[in-house]
Amino acid sequence: MLSVGVVVLLSGCSSLTVLNPKGQVGADERNLILTAGALMLIVVIPVIVMTFLFAWKFRESNKKAKYSPEWAHSKKIEAVVWIVPGVIVLALAILAWTTSHSLDPFKPLAAKAKPIKIEVVSLDWKWLFIYPDQHIATVNQITFPTNVPVDFYLTSGSVMNAFFIPQLGSQIYTMAGMETQLHLIANKAGTYDGISANFSGRGFSGMTFAAIATSEMQFNDWVDKIKQSPKKLDLYGYDELAEPSQNNPVEYFSSVKPHLFDAIIDRYSSERMSSTSME
Repeated sequence: MLSVGVVVLLSGCSSLTVLNPKGQVGADERNLILTAGALMLIVVIPVIVMTFLFAWKFRESNKKAKYSPEWAHSKKIEAVVWIVPGVIVLALAILAWTTSHSLDPFKPLAAKAKPIKIEVVSLDWKWLFIYPDQHIATVNQITFPTNVPVDFYLTSGSVMNAFFIPQLGSQIYTMAGMETQLHLIANKAGTYDGISANFSGRGFSGMTFAAIATSEMQFNDWVDKIKQSPKKLDLYGYDELAEPSQNNPVEYFSSVKPHLFDAIIDRYSSERMSSTSME
């Protein structure tokens, strides 16, 4: 019944995209969720079944049920009650320890292809993506080849936020003045929903983006398309872009000021240093 239920949910409910991964990291996380759930069901299911069985067997109308008013202890029951959950907790602890290291978001993915680097800045209420190697930038849309690792370097230009592509895996937070990392890969072509997973104000619900996994040739064509845009992104343009806006449309920038991502982080580092020196 559990297996059938999972299949039905995967086929008919788009809200459970985490259980329908399209990348290596997402698949590993899906397997972790299902394995942990199955281990816990080893205790949960028997308890639920026995609750109904005991209620039925020892109902008032069943005169054949054995009545033992003096019964108080059973070594066999105590052994089962403590040993089985203990073994499950130990198994979950080992599973959590190993997967927390193997799925470390800072750990690069092993692959033959050279990774694509994307710098991510969360703003109010939009996502800025910078491709430092291609010298382009986009708002609320990213594209990358399938079966190629994507190395994300993330920060915030405003309040704390959370970057999440459910079908590719691993939510990670963005914070002003700090850099975090995330490594993902898409094994199947498609357009996947990216979201903000941390409430950040009135425009939070519209803070979404499209993550497009495509072929190498289509990715190169997409980069060439971006380079035809008349918009260019420098510090002045970034300040304008960083102004709060809701349901911001997709934007393309054909060139980006070198090291803009580092400059965004340094702004907050400089502010902290100035504040400390004044104190």
